Order: sequence, then C-alpha cells, then structure tokens
Amino acid sequence: MNRSVFRAALASGLAALAFCAQAADGVWVHGWASYGEPLYPKDFKHFNYVNPQAPKRGTLFLENPDRRSSFDKLNPFTLKGEWPAGLLIWMMEPLAVRGADEPQTMYGLLAQEIKVAPDRSAVWFRLNPAAKFSNGDAVTAADVKISFDTIRGDKAHPQWQTNLSGVKAAVVEDERTIRFDLNARDPDTLFKVGALMPVFSAKWLQGKDGKPRPLDEVVTDIPLSSGPYLVEAQDNGRGITFVRRKDYWGEGLAVRRGFFNFDRVVYRYYKDREVATEAFKAGETDIARVYGARLFARQHKGRKWDDGRIVKRSFVAGNVEGLQSYQLNLRLPKFQDIRVRQALGLTWDFDASNIYKTFFPADSVFNNSEYAAQGLPSKEELALLEPFRAQLPKEVFGPPYKAPRSNNDPLQMRANLLKARELFAQAGWKLAPDGKLRNAKGEAFEFEYLSADAPSAREIEWASTLKKLGVTFTVRQVDYALFGRRLEEYDFDTSTIVEGKFPIPSPQDYQRIYSSKSAATKGNDNYRGVSHPAVDAALKAMGEAKTNAELVTASRVLDRIVMWNYWQVPQLYANAMNVSYWNKFGLPAKQ
Repeated sequence: MNRSVFRAALASGLAALAFCAQAADGVWVHGWASYGEPLYPKDFKHFNYVNPQAPKRGTLFLENPDRRSSFDKLNPFTLKGEWPAGLLIWMMEPLAVRGADEPQTMYGLLAQEIKVAPDRSAVWFRLNPAAKFSNGDAVTAADVKISFDTIRGDKAHPQWQTNLSGVKAAVVEDERTIRFDLNARDPDTLFKVGALMPVFSAKWLQGKDGKPRPLDEVVTDIPLSSGPYLVEAQDNGRGITFVRRKDYWGEGLAVRRGFFNFDRVVYRYYKDREVATEAFKAGETDIARVYGARLFARQHKGRKWDDGRIVKRSFVAGNVEGLQSYQLNLRLPKFQDIRVRQALGLTWDFDASNIYKTFFPADSVFNNSEYAAQGLPSKEELALLEPFRAQLPKEVFGPPYKAPRSNNDPLQMRANLLKARELFAQAGWKLAPDGKLRNAKGEAFEFEYLSADAPSAREIEWASTLKKLGVTFTVRQVDYALFGRRLEEYDFDTSTIVEGKFPIPSPQDYQRIYSSKSAATKGNDNYRGVSHPAVDAALKAMGEAKTNAELVTASRVLDRIVMWNYWQVPQLYANAMNVSYWNKFGLPAKQ
C-alpha cells in the first residue's frame, strides 16, 4: 500500500479513539479492528485488492522462497528438521484472516463471528458450520482446542510457544464455540490466536491404532487440514506439489473470493541461488523474488525482458521496514564494550554497498514509518526513558540515531576509520607489531560471520576494511539446517538478520527479538542477547498501548534505545520488492 494512503487510512480509523472504548467489544461481529472499525461491512463480497472473476486454472511453479534447500518433514510446528515452503499458506487455515489494505483488522474465516470481552480478558470464536477438513469432517471447537494445546505445548517449536504465550487457556463452550482466556490483554495477542494460529484436525495426531501421538512423533504424515489445497506429490525433499481441492468448503466466502486460483502450485528446490536464477530464465519457475540489487540489475535483463516475455518490476510498499543488520552476539566478551560496537559500525560502508541506489540506510528498528524515532524525545517518551537514564547512553535523550556514511568520499571513510581506531583503543584494543588488533592479554580481535550463503560483496568489502584496522573478519558458510541450528543455539559471532516488514509493530514479535526473557531462552529470535530493563519497559508499553499514539511513543522509545546501544551494525533497507515474472499473469486493479 502507498505510504500516504496507509497513513490516511490509519488516521481516519484512529481519530483518537480509545482502545478500551471500541464499540465492537462484547458483541458478536464479522470482523475486529485493533483501532477503530473494520473497513469492510458485514455483507462485503470480496476484498478490494483481488479480482473475484479471476480464472481458475493452470500451474504455478515457484522456487524455494528462503534459505531452505530441502525438507525432511511435513510438520511445521516442531523444532527438529525442515518443513516445505507453502504448506501453511496453501493447506492450513486460521480462525480469521487479516485485511491487507487497512491497519490490523481481522475477518472471520473458520470462525463465522468474533467476540472480544470489553476488558480484553477473553476472545470467543463461533465456527462456520460449513467449515470442513479435507476428509469431510466438520471443524469443531475441540479441533481448535487441540490445535492450540498442541502447538503451545513443550513439543512445539519455541516460536509457536512464544506467539501464543499471551493466551492462558482454550475452553470449548459448545461444538462450534471456542473461548480463549488471555493473560496479555493487548490486540497483538488477539491477532496471534485469531489470525496466526493454524487449525488442524485432531485425527492428524492419531497413530494407526487411533491413539493420540506426541507432536514430535508426527513427522511425515500429511496434515489433515481445511485449506484450499492438498499435497499431491513430493520429490524426496527436492520439491512438492499442491493441488487445489475441488470440494474446498470456503470457495464462496468473501475473504476467499479471488484467491487460490491455480489448479496446482509446484515448489522446486535449488541449493544455489545462481542455479535458481538460471532455472527461472529457462522457464522452470514463474516468479523470482530478487533480494540482491546487483543480481536484479545485472542478471535480470536480456532478450526475454526486452521482448516482454519476462516482466521486471519493483512493487513499492508502505510497510514498516524492519531492521536489517549484522547482529552482534552480546554474550561474547569481545562485543560487550559499547565502544567496540560503535567502532564496528563506523567500519561498514553503506554507500559502497548501494552502488545501484536502490537502498536506504537502516537508521531505525522501524524504517519507513511513523514508528521510527523523530526529533528530540517527546514528553511522553521521556516519561518512559527517565527512570533508566543512568543505564542508557546519553545519546538516547537526543536526536535519533543516524548510521555512519562515507558518501563515497575516501576522506570521509578515512575519518570514520580513524574514529573507530580511537574507540578500539579506548576499549583496550591496540595495534600490535604483527598488524593485529590485540587487547592487554594479547588476544587478537577476530570474529566470524555465519551464513548459509556464499559471502556477498558486502562481506568481502567489510573484511577488507576491517583488516586495515587489524581486525580479522572471516566468513563461515554452512548449510541451511546447520545455520538455523546454530542461530537457535546462539552459537555464532555475527550474522545478517532481517526483522521483517509489517503494517503495525507487533509487541509480541518484538518481545521475542528484544526481551530479557527471550535472551535467556534458546530458540527465540533474540540472537543478540539483548537484556535491558529499559527495553523491557518499552516492550511492556507497546503491549499496553490503547491508541496508535501510545504505540508510536513506545516504539520510538524502543528505537532510540536499540540503535544508540549499537547492539548491531545496521545495513540497509528497501521499500520495494524486486520481482521478475513470466508475462502470463493478470494483476488486480488495486495492489
């Protein structure tokens, strides 16, 4: 969505409405909005950003969309192993779905209606009587409860446990009504249980003897789910085919009309990105999402683009662009001095990495949005910051953080490196006769970059720059499974992490990334090991925000604290998705 359009929609929806005075609370509704009222009325026919008359036919061929280069299980909820891309998208459904053209609003899917307690202590979902699993069984409240209890249990991946940690219990009130009692009375929790939690049949967990099995014993069984597709074929972890159900129960729902138009969706896995690019050019896949500006500029061109067979396009979005950075593992002694972290930030050259002028410097946790810190802290921000003044860098109370720049000027980059050398020296790291930066114990300053991909030009350039200061920077490339495992175990020095994009910051997501609790629990996303009372206070304020203005205040406080503590070396962001696709698709009139 265009940024100005998003802000206008947000402003009209909020208009200083108090979160706790929302008219929809305490009554059954078709849709529920965190702030204000849903955009679409009860009798709406379809979302405005789809084509309800889109033809249903054909096969969509896709490459693996992330670093997963194979899969060895069909259970997306456990920690061990890799599950196939697309399984949750095409097969499993939540109780509600989010509207994509308005701030944080959900509309019933498996649930026909939603009711939220006025004090946010509970949320009810009344199931659609037409909802059915692929075996023809009706979706019941008992299935919803079992789904919740299972993926919130100790056999599930910690991320699912964390996502649902704000829910106390699921209670079956009758065959079609499920109630969730809440510990966290914030909209984020309501959306986690309503629009994020997949529902599956209790029969999926049953063994051949009909008895329930622990979640981690369900490995290669195809999920028994309610979604519009089934698994038709697998290729030994190298590919998977989903086929559209002819008996899909939700075909005529307003929230489904215009979606899921392909007869089949085929994922083909490639271990190498270069191979995947060549496969796309050859027509083996239909769409290529391109993450590298160099790759997009140099390899996504040629006769097939010139004659229109392939379309190259950047889709500009108005989302919050989360922080992309080299995250420093603060659990390691070498990164615990703030002067060392600041020095490392001075050595990374954004401008040298932006030769195609497609990126912006990542100055914030909430880039491209009103949630990013602006100007001096407001009085509301200071109220959150003041109790921790003695524990925070003085810069937190001044203007927002701005990442160092060279502006492609060698003299400016030299000045940055001289300042970095001075900071290293202040922290006890000085250049030894052997050209290495060493501390008083004689230990060299060395650190390793963990990646599932070959080193990019950015890492090669950074290693060269760091060498000038006597710092040894090496790249350790491992397969995706080991990469994920080492991150989950916090067994790394630094790695590139992207915190995602979204219309509104999710307090629970940021608790998983920044809270003291998540730092102490392996399997969460707090890779840096951030554990700070001021951060915990900002996260608490985000979760308790009753208006968007309060959410903005708390988010800006978090932003100032995170960026001025130099817990990472910020990289860059783009406010667009670079895509090439074979010219055989129609696009809705409204994006």
